[in-house]
Amino acid sequence: MRCRSVIATLALASLAAPLTAESIETSLQSLRPASQRGDTNPLAQFAPAPERKDHQLNYKHWDEALGWFVVPMGPSIRDGARRVEGETGTRRVYGHDSRYRLEGNRVAFSFLTRDIINSVTQYRQDLERIGSEIDLTRLPRNEQLAFWLNLHNVAVIEALANEYPLAEPHERQFGSNNATLEDAKLVTINGVELSPRDIREGIVYPNWKDPKVMYGFWRGVIGGPSIQRVAFNGSNVDALLALSAEEFVNSLRGIERWNGSLQVSPIYAEAAPFYFADTQALRTHLSKFAREDVNTLIKSTTDIRYKQLEADIADLQRGSKDPQLASLAVAECKYNGCMDGGKPIGLSAGSGAPQSITYNPAIIRLIRERREKLDRARRQGVRTGMVIYGDGQYAEGEIPPEVQ
Repeated sequence: MRCRSVIATLALASLAAPLTAESIETSLQSLRPASQRGDTNPLAQFAPAPERKDHQLNYKHWDEALGWFVVPMGPSIRDGARRVEGETGTRRVYGHDSRYRLEGNRVAFSFLTRDIINSVTQYRQDLERIGSEIDLTRLPRNEQLAFWLNLHNVAVIEALANEYPLAEPHERQFGSNNATLEDAKLVTINGVELSPRDIREGIVYPNWKDPKVMYGFWRGVIGGPSIQRVAFNGSNVDALLALSAEEFVNSLRGIERWNGSLQVSPIYAEAAPFYFADTQALRTHLSKFAREDVNTLIKSTTDIRYKQLEADIADLQRGSKDPQLASLAVAECKYNGCMDGGKPIGLSAGSGAPQSITYNPAIIRLIRERREKLDRARRQGVRTGMVIYGDGQYAEGEIPPEVQ
């Protein structure tokens, strides 16, 4: 694990590389920002312009990063995860105990070193610079959308990584305005400070009429849409959003029935003013991505209610560590000779050194449960993975061996 973390650090160090050299296949001079359009709403300047220039942004470095620290959990099989019992002598449960804990991909925050987090920060700054130096509104619409989705998710990952460990993001304050994660000013484009909510509700939702854009925004918690292991770009954005929509709509955190009502995620309440004039419009949207069994559920319920968002952080260990973890690590390291300066290698929490999965029962339990879930999914004939290829299309398939 230590060797792997070193390799990952070297790979992710490339995040700090300037985007102007590798990531924009054109001269910045032809895309300097247009003047303010005279609207009192500062977000109005980001609305797509009618005139287009055929340019592309390249997110190769973000692809590499996501491929390393995003852990795929596979599709939902619509079985709530079983209850987790506390250890002998205590009722305290360490690690994830949500019934949704086996749904949605995870970010391995506990393995991010300070060097890697700094690289993510530099990448976010590069995206800010690009968004300020060029006129985003004149890019092809898919390029604009991919930019806003990636910027939103980079900023959320960076904010949580800097505050980690934490169990529930809503318990902390973030950004220059010390606000909740949703409303924290995390990025600045063309002099305008933006929060994740600003990007979603002030820029993307008003200007993109397809509601599946909502599934591209990662909120850092289990209850939200999953984060993909590849970056959005102008070619794959439609396919990736469809993939994310299918995963979420067919999950328990997206839709379930309770007391005769269709209980749906609160992300639909947020998006309703932009996409769903009434509940029938929402049902039509959900049916577009639902499997046969979920479609039956949608049709068999008479009313729709919004449930609470599962607020646990979408990591591998739910922030806090079992206090027995350090003592177990010391005992094993003394036996195996893996001490470094009197401390077990890889256990300097908060100092930038990654943790070792060997000593983390919470992560071990989650990975074991994940494996069992995937085995059940295969037995039930549930597709367990997707492959994105060439022109952004996606095909059915198994999770590749290297990520299983």
